[in-house]
Amino acid sequence: MFTRHVIMELKQNATTEFASVIDNKVLPLLRKQKGFRDLITFVAPDRSEVIAISFWDAKEEAEAYNVTGYPEVLEALTGIVEGTPRVGT
Repeated sequence: MFTRHVIMELKQNATTEFASVIDNKVLPLLRKQKGFRDLITFVAPDRSEVIAISFWDAKEEAEAYNVTGYPEVLEALTGIVEGTPRVGT
């Protein structure tokens, strides 16, 4: 099992829209990716920051998603996220 995390700064009052984009755009895309297992998101109490943790069968599959699927996720989050999300493993 391999995990990948993304830390994002949300724009003001974007929490509801963020949840909708995750449910309706991001998760369907992730479910099509080879090796994807699950996604957990945590929203800070002040709703300014989000941490998303995705679970993968293997590091290579998560790295492949980074090239093939992640750019589409970034596009879906345009207008909701401030700056560039920080990705880690």
